[in-house]
Amino acid sequence: MVKKDISYLKQKNLLHMENIYKIYDGKVVLNDIDLSVSKGELCTVVGPSGCGKSTLLRLILGQERPDKGEIFIEGKPVGFASKDRGIVYQKYSLFPHLSVIENVIIGKKFTAGLFAKKQVFIEEGMEYLKRVRLDAHYNKYPHELSGGMQQRVAIAQSLIMKPKILLMDEPFGALDPGTREDIQVFLLELWEDIKMNIFFVTHDLEEAVFLGTRIIVLSQFYTDGLPNDQNTPKGAKIVADHALERIAASTTVKKSIKNRELIEQIKLDGFSPEYLQRISEFNLRHPDSFQTI
Repeated sequence: MVKKDISYLKQKNLLHMENIYKIYDGKVVLNDIDLSVSKGELCTVVGPSGCGKSTLLRLILGQERPDKGEIFIEGKPVGFASKDRGIVYQKYSLFPHLSVIENVIIGKKFTAGLFAKKQVFIEEGMEYLKRVRLDAHYNKYPHELSGGMQQRVAIAQSLIMKPKILLMDEPFGALDPGTREDIQVFLLELWEDIKMNIFFVTHDLEEAVFLGTRIIVLSQFYTDGLPNDQNTPKGAKIVADHALERIAASTTVKKSIKNRELIEQIKLDGFSPEYLQRISEFNLRHPDSFQTI
């Protein structure tokens, strides 16, 4: 790749990760991750099981620290977890004994001062429930809602904290196919409305290509060309980084030839142990892609 002015990317983009390594018990999980993301992107993250997708989210969230490298948000080093980064998990983060509106505003109540008025939070929470089309269900409890509705409450619960980045870790994985497709469309409508930065981890390549403005492929299947390379454990790198057209008006685009071809290319680049790209040949087509090596 052509070497870029990395300092310019750090100042220009919302999120900038440079030369990131993460090691557990002596094993490298993430190996030299370089990633820069501009404001308003909906990034989908895919890769083989166990390659470190959730680890990447935890580093951005601030739950964990890299063993090497730096992470910046708006040009400033990332600290520990804070309300400027929200997260939605596959398992709904709802309290069963609280109503929908109480679940939505619980983060605001925890971070507010002693003299904050609950009614103000309730009014704000209702506005977010309108955004996720659940305001009519504000006084119900989680067990009274469908899986898709519960996940929309969890999204409202994160949005009310006004994070700069919303992280989503397999958020639709537990939903049935019909509900999953409905909530995919809902997420796109919501993103187009608020243009928040979203990082969306999924194992479903069709979902990733449909949702994203950018798709990032993590994989441990590559070669650095050194002797015995195939027998040497290695952490995952970003082996492909594609800019995607945000033109999906309906789910029928999932079956387009262009999408099918891209999915097959991603399978080859990131999911095939038999097809090992050299580091210098990674499919990094996004304009903000860079490598520090």
